[in-house]
Amino acid sequence: MWTDIETDITQATGRQFTIGDRQSIGGGCINQVYSIANSLASSSTLDRSDRYFIKLNQASLIEMFVAEAKGLLEIAATATIKVPIPICWGTSGDRSYLVLEYLDLTTRVNDRNWSELGSDLAKLHRHQITHKSVFGWHVNNTIGSTPQINTWEEDWASFFTHNRIGYQLELARRKGGNFAKATALLSVIPKLLNGHQTQPSLVHGDLWGGNASFTSTGIPIIYDPATYWGDREVDLALTELFGGFPTAFYQGYDRVYPLAPGYSQRKVLYNLYHILNHYNLFGGSYYTQAERSIDTILKCV
Repeated sequence: MWTDIETDITQATGRQFTIGDRQSIGGGCINQVYSIANSLASSSTLDRSDRYFIKLNQASLIEMFVAEAKGLLEIAATATIKVPIPICWGTSGDRSYLVLEYLDLTTRVNDRNWSELGSDLAKLHRHQITHKSVFGWHVNNTIGSTPQINTWEEDWASFFTHNRIGYQLELARRKGGNFAKATALLSVIPKLLNGHQTQPSLVHGDLWGGNASFTSTGIPIIYDPATYWGDREVDLALTELFGGFPTAFYQGYDRVYPLAPGYSQRKVLYNLYHILNHYNLFGGSYYTQAERSIDTILKCV
């Protein structure tokens, strides 16, 4: 496998690459992640083109990496916020791999860096190329390891009802998670979003604290996207669900693209998608958390 990766990098970059140093850097519960360095480069002249991040998984999950690469490239094309550039991807034997630009990350940041992350995200959300006024994406991708359905819809409420909450509720039902108020919830989503005049924004889609960081020079970076064209508020809502984003981040965002009235109610609905997904992935207390969120949403209408 590693020989195939060397060959793929060499062909993609036009520069001979032979793996020297290879270090495992974890990767959570979904992928294995490594950093690799080119043995043909001396340690004194090693630069980013001589190092890469490698993500590994089963060969059957190659489409997950293909969608991730396409998402990163689409975000990068906006020239608004930094992402690691995908170099190449493929399969070797029973493994799939994604090779990404190496970025030296740091946790030593200040409010100015966080404010820049907020403003860069807002610039991404404001960016329009030639996108039509529809919601979705040209391929399905994943949220964690769960399939994420991105079938195009002209109406945001319909998209979020069917492709997000409805899909997760059906997955939950299949594993025995029968939410008593599921039907009532699906019926009120259009009412809750009624009057919310949102335009499709290119969103990260899975923007929790573990998917945002900073380079050693302080440049904000986002990665591991679940990209689609949706309401920009889904990204902001998720940053609040698990915490980790300071006030400076939200101030930076608001300076560029202030949020619309009613966000505090909509964010509960948007975060229910992720709570349901966590229940479908991990079970446990996420069921009770989802029930509480459903009750809160129903009281808002």
